[in-house]
Amino acid sequence: MKNLLLDTDVIMDFLGKREPFYKSASSILAKCESGIVKGYLTPVIISNINYLNRKFATREATIEKMGMLLTFLGILDMNRSIVIQALLSDFKDFEDALQHFSAIANGEIDCIVTRNKKDFKTSSIAVFEPSEFLRIIKN
Repeated sequence: MKNLLLDTDVIMDFLGKREPFYKSASSILAKCESGIVKGYLTPVIISNINYLNRKFATREATIEKMGMLLTFLGILDMNRSIVIQALLSDFKDFEDALQHFSAIANGEIDCIVTRNKKDFKTSSIAVFEPSEFLRIIKN
């Protein structure tokens, strides 16, 4: 499992130091930064983070933190085909469908890491909670 899509909640756990999830999110991002694994976001995730983080930090602080993360996290493409696939899919949550189909279209994403695993029941790629992912790559 070398390439992973990090869902919004994992990044927000890190940025907001949300307990009890901060440690796992921080560990995953450290592995991304060191090159042990390659983490990716989507434009939707970045938009969500920008919106949600405004409640906790200034616009400038949010931009600074996102800029730091984007020095080692990639951004998956999102296009018309992905949007149509998401609209027509069995996913209950459109946003999660967008993440899933962006990961599929990339062709190299091994898994999605999220705390909302139940929302990805119809995923055709592996989905792990942060603590699960850390156990798997440790072995």
